[in-house]
Amino acid sequence: MVSSDPTPTLESSYTAWTCKNRDNIAEMKQLEETNNRLFIDAYGLGEELTPDVPIEQITLTVNPAYRYGGKLSEEEQWDRFRQDSMKELVSYALGCMMGRYSLDEPGLIYAHSGGEGFDPSRYTTFPADADGIVPLTDTDWFGDDAAHRLFEFISVAWDARPLEENLTFLAENLSPKKNESSRETLRRYLCDKFFKDHLKTYKKRPIYWLFSSGKQKAFQCLVYLHRYNEGTLGRMRTEYVIPLQGRMASRIQRLEDDIAQASSTSHRKKLEKERDSLSKQRVELLAFDEKLRHYADRRIHLDLDDGVKVNYGKFGDLLAEVKAVTGKAPA
Repeated sequence: MVSSDPTPTLESSYTAWTCKNRDNIAEMKQLEETNNRLFIDAYGLGEELTPDVPIEQITLTVNPAYRYGGKLSEEEQWDRFRQDSMKELVSYALGCMMGRYSLDEPGLIYAHSGGEGFDPSRYTTFPADADGIVPLTDTDWFGDDAAHRLFEFISVAWDARPLEENLTFLAENLSPKKNESSRETLRRYLCDKFFKDHLKTYKKRPIYWLFSSGKQKAFQCLVYLHRYNEGTLGRMRTEYVIPLQGRMASRIQRLEDDIAQASSTSHRKKLEKERDSLSKQRVELLAFDEKLRHYADRRIHLDLDDGVKVNYGKFGDLLAEVKAVTGKAPA
């Protein structure tokens, strides 16, 4: 029997959550003001103090006035809160991909070392990634990249039927570009902006590390610090970097064929631009693969007791934002 209740969407879930947040903020404000009145009455300070508590002093993280304050209007504060909440949702989804969290159990699930004791059976509703390596690419090269897995996560965490509606709501709060589809916006956010937000959230001590081939972003992937082991870089090469070289070469060859058969100058120039961009990426990828092979052969061991700053510096310039994390340029 089909339920008569409307299917919850990401937007309706967010609206219900913010209504609860507003109630909690109002209740906390009332409690603090009641405490103030009791204090004022007890000490006869009615002519000197007021029980009123400004909304920005209600120290709840779900209170936009406390989080942002400043010169923002109430509407602007809630707009920013919605946008930040969607970024936090993407971060949580990445956490579920990595196995840090699970849709089947509350709280932190896995934060040990080297992937030891990792139990895939604790991730039934939304399976964790098999190796804790999640590609972030601006092109749809891999079926298990972060964008595809994010779409899957949204379809599982909410009903699959309003998936496109849910993706649209999520994308609308992540600075979409004009004429960009929701999926394109989400892929671009993951590829270009997620790690920057992650660095801010974790105060430059990231738990998801961004391996990057360089400026052209030919290949990028996130690796969960707690699931990294001595074979991770080797697996990154064999499962992703080496296959990507072949796919790029095939794509470039197809573009060359299409350029030769282009029926208009404008179409030919568009194809040539794509070919040239992809050729630059391929050159970058080949150089990255050589460095990656070198570090993979070293089978680098991490000691989590040394902290993120020390461990992050062990990979040269394979990682992004090395100076921001370690305080010095990569060796």
